[in-house]
Amino acid sequence: MFAIISFPGSFMQFQTFVDLFNLNAPLIIMPLGLCIVMIGGGIDISIGSVCGLITMACAVFLESKVGSIGGAVLVSLGIGLAFGLLQGYLIAYLEIQPFIITLSGLFLAQGLLTTLHKDPINVTMPAFVSLRNFNMVIPWLGTKNRLGIFIPCEIKPGVIVVVVLLVILAAVMKWSRFGRNVYAVGGNSNSAMMLGINVKRTVFLTYVICGLTAGIAGFVYIMTTGAGNVGNAAGAEMKAIASAIIGGTLLNGGVGNLLGAPIGTLILLVINELIRAGGVQSNFQAIVSGLLLYFFIVLQSVIMSLRDKKKFSLALPSWLHLSGKKQTGNQG
Repeated sequence: MFAIISFPGSFMQFQTFVDLFNLNAPLIIMPLGLCIVMIGGGIDISIGSVCGLITMACAVFLESKVGSIGGAVLVSLGIGLAFGLLQGYLIAYLEIQPFIITLSGLFLAQGLLTTLHKDPINVTMPAFVSLRNFNMVIPWLGTKNRLGIFIPCEIKPGVIVVVVLLVILAAVMKWSRFGRNVYAVGGNSNSAMMLGINVKRTVFLTYVICGLTAGIAGFVYIMTTGAGNVGNAAGAEMKAIASAIIGGTLLNGGVGNLLGAPIGTLILLVINELIRAGGVQSNFQAIVSGLLLYFFIVLQSVIMSLRDKKKFSLALPSWLHLSGKKQTGNQG
């Protein structure tokens, strides 16, 4: 699918594939933090609303007399960190169900969003407009238009944020003690506790990281759209969960790869792009995405069932395997 929309000579061009990153960088960032939470055995359905709240808060701040880009970044990280600390504490240390807490966080963020400002706000701050319109041009990569003029590929700053964040978080999950602890806690929290892992602190930190990534996604979102709106990032939490699942993260926890999360997001985006280019009605995109999610959830269940059966078979004593073979031979 990536090749169909990328290679010259197809019905699309390479810039179309790059624009998937340029226009959807926040949707690629959110599953990264959510993937860490899911690997640890949790869930967070508030990240979309938190992201929307951050976009509106940044828009109001940037349009104020004291607004600045650095201040907007701090506002984004502060709101995301506040939600991560609150929800992480309630889930990890008070042991309340993650779904209930993050659902409450979803409603809280939506309420704060509408209270903060109900009407759309277009950010007109010159420094922010310059940052939003900035493009990194790659002169040796691009395509020719119908007139034969070569148009170089353009990359937005949000793509750079995606790459840097992906490398950092993937390295943390791959090589750090914290990453190994997250996998252990998600696989079996009781076993992790017996190994001396601080389960509560590990779960708490996963939600803090998820909150910070939601904050970063919120700033990248307003940097992409240039406006605060009550409809910003609506339903993004479901897309993030779907992206993580399609990317190979199990809902049960303990299994997942951060490199799979952006691939899952791109798969959904490419399918929607192919459907749109084919002239099919837009509501068909949601149908295909839902069916694809069903398929991957069933596939995960089958794989986990087969893996559990294999582990059970390997755990049986050797004499039991031998007695079973002798009994089968006698019956023959």
